[in-house]
Amino acid sequence: MTTTTAVAARAVNASKMYGSGETVVRALDELSVDLAAGEFTAIMGPSGSGKSTLMHCLAGLDTLNSGKVFIGDTDISELSERALTLLRRDRIGFVFQAFNLVPTLSAKENIVLPQRLGATAPPESWLDQVIDAVGLADRLSHRPNELSGGQQQRVAVARALAGQPEIIFADEPTGNLDSKTGGEILDFMQNAVRDLDQTIVMVTHDPSAAAHADRVVFLADGRIVEELTAPSADLIFDTMKRLGD
Repeated sequence: MTTTTAVAARAVNASKMYGSGETVVRALDELSVDLAAGEFTAIMGPSGSGKSTLMHCLAGLDTLNSGKVFIGDTDISELSERALTLLRRDRIGFVFQAFNLVPTLSAKENIVLPQRLGATAPPESWLDQVIDAVGLADRLSHRPNELSGGQQQRVAVARALAGQPEIIFADEPTGNLDSKTGGEILDFMQNAVRDLDQTIVMVTHDPSAAAHADRVVFLADGRIVEELTAPSADLIFDTMKRLGD
């Protein structure tokens, strides 16, 4: 009997170019990758390797020159702009380095904002579970300027989780945090995958951050050049060093 793992997102022969003629930059070069549901995947690579471009194209924030991107079984390249907007709102969560919170809203209002905009609300039991998991129960009435950087990122992670998305894309989510606070955020994201059946794809340059992932995919020159499963920070660092030589 063969068991298959569901795929939350995938790229097929994905190519993305910037510029033209002699100045063209090939950010993605016929890249194909499957991102499994219920898994924490880290995407790594040197500056200019294509890791952020890959995430932006997978998340429907940028478009390919050729190839396809799927969220579940949906080919997002065939969607209208409105349908793509709805897909990003209803099926994808985002966590960014810069937090991207609305300064005039409380922590609770920021968490539920995407669903309020969509006229749907997450089940109260799920919202309570998410808020409890990120340890924000006593800070819900505070605005972002009344929260520490770590607390603001907890709000951002809770906001991404609240809508029960099929997949969360995180772009350097701990880049603005000290190592202790960043570690706490990564532990939570790791637990969200294990305990809340979440799927997370994270771009990072930090081996310690990537070590929280189930799988690490390394890019260079727009292509996948290495993969590791359940690696240590040391193994990730050694792989980065080897690929950089």
